[in-house]
Amino acid sequence: MENEKTIDIYKNDIILFKTVSLKDKYNFFEYLSVMLDWGVGITESLESVESKISSVYFKIKVKELITYIESWDSFSKSMKNLPNVFSRAEVSIIEAWESTWMLSDSLMKVSDDLKKVSDLKNNIKWALTYPIIIFLFLFLALFIVLTFVIPELKELFSSAEVDLPMSTQLLIGTSNFVKNNLWLLFLSFASFVVFIYWYKNTVSGKKSIENFIFGLPLVWVVYRNYILSNIASTLWSLVWSGVSILKTLKLVGKATNNSIYEWLFDDVVVSVSWWDKIVESMKNADPERIYFPADFLQMLSVWERTANLEAISKKLSNQYIKEVDYSLSSLTKWIEPLAILFAAAFVTWFAYAIVWAILKVTQSI
Repeated sequence: MENEKTIDIYKNDIILFKTVSLKDKYNFFEYLSVMLDWGVGITESLESVESKISSVYFKIKVKELITYIESWDSFSKSMKNLPNVFSRAEVSIIEAWESTWMLSDSLMKVSDDLKKVSDLKNNIKWALTYPIIIFLFLFLALFIVLTFVIPELKELFSSAEVDLPMSTQLLIGTSNFVKNNLWLLFLSFASFVVFIYWYKNTVSGKKSIENFIFGLPLVWVVYRNYILSNIASTLWSLVWSGVSILKTLKLVGKATNNSIYEWLFDDVVVSVSWWDKIVESMKNADPERIYFPADFLQMLSVWERTANLEAISKKLSNQYIKEVDYSLSSLTKWIEPLAILFAAAFVTWFAYAIVWAILKVTQSI
């Protein structure tokens, strides 16, 4: 009853985003592991962790977790009842170790894995921040020129009553369109953002966006390497926990959160269930080595020969985290020249249009 009253109190708060951040999750698992190591009971540990959580939505879910456990459900079974918070891979790791009375070890392992994923995502965000800022300043400068500078020059050219060059007419026309349709452009942009947000959450939209990303030069390499590092990390965690290989492969596919890789792993699972080797199954699922590159398969084949998947998967994960950094570096090196080229093209157009128009005006005097 106390938990239900607490949940009702939390529900009076405004919850904008019903999601749980990676930081909140890995802190949750780490603190819970420490509390259990100290000999604190699972319910008391969860109540202590809940008091340290800042997210109202996560607080509600932890309270629900406590309610399930107080109803004599196991911790892993209670986690299954909250699929929007805990992934199937996380539940499987906890479930595999729960019966061995080493729950705190599995919680710490999940926390460490989530930290690696969080750090990798943060590295990607920081690497892309600088190029994004460059483009934002370029568009801001373009907006100021078109809405404030060109209209002033337009009055000067209009009073001269001369035939303006085509480049100048296009510049003035663009300025007029932007200035006269500012709210329409803003609403169109906002509608486009809302549409993309909705579309990416549909099955067909998710596939289309993923295919689009894989079609972008340089970007698809970063995206693929990021997914491969997650595959290796999840593979290592599940095998380390003693999860069966077929279940591991199914969960690895789901954990990629990518429909293309999920489909590939579905094929791999079917093939392995017929006693084919994992590497051979991956080669058959991706004969062109687009999604499973040769070096990735080569390292996995070492595992099949040595039966040491834990060490190989760990090395693969670390290697592809480095590959993400390398591919990000290549991407950012190309974005900066592209931004400069874009700026140079507009400045050239602006200078040519204005200077040529001024020459026309001076010739008519």
